[in-house]
Amino acid sequence: MTALSYQLYSSRLFPPLTDTLGMLAEIGYTHVEGYGALVSDPAAMDALERGLADTGLTMPTCHVGLEMCESDPGGVTDIAKRFGVETIVIPYIMPDDRPVDADGWLAYGARLEAVANALVQSGLSVAYHNHDFEFRALGDGALPMDLILSAAPSVLFEYDVAWAVRAGADPIAPIDRYGSRIAIAHLKDIAPDGEALDEDGWADVGHGTMDWPALFNALKQAGTRYFVTEHDKPSDHHRFAKRAFDAAQSF
Repeated sequence: MTALSYQLYSSRLFPPLTDTLGMLAEIGYTHVEGYGALVSDPAAMDALERGLADTGLTMPTCHVGLEMCESDPGGVTDIAKRFGVETIVIPYIMPDDRPVDADGWLAYGARLEAVANALVQSGLSVAYHNHDFEFRALGDGALPMDLILSAAPSVLFEYDVAWAVRAGADPIAPIDRYGSRIAIAHLKDIAPDGEALDEDGWADVGHGTMDWPALFNALKQAGTRYFVTEHDKPSDHHRFAKRAFDAAQSF
């Protein structure tokens, strides 16, 4: 069974959060995906809790930084319990922290595996979310994404397909390789070259260059459960949320 969600990071430039949640519920979304800033500040957490309760939206997945997961697993567990989170997603590696060789990426994967082993005791699963750099081959031809997942067998994969495409990767190959391990996928699209420059070249889902009907079907057949619409820099988040929702219904 698949479900449609919305990455709240897409609306970070359009406060207040409670209005965003009301907008999403009105459009027809039933789930949202949180991110670090919303679960690390008491005021933001209170607003999130209030908005979810008022709209009936649920938050089964949430991005949380690796450092927090390592240093305060109890705090992460408390966040998950408060908001009904099922899967904690490690979202990003800062440029200065990125490994430069295969051994470094394997070591990074081992850190993710340790976090997954700790949080599973609280009934939580852990996933890793990619950007483009995990799909750029090392000197020996190995992909960091493959190294991470090989060293972290307990970690699920949140596949951001558009970032992989931006790295020049074949978007279908990871689906064939990892199948149902891709528990979550980001629905994001890429504008034609030279367009949407004010939106960093991203497009609303279904209105860009990617073959999302085929990708969606492949992911669904592989067993992906949550499809999370996302736009890193929309100039109008209502336009994006509505168009993404409508497009996903047609896939």
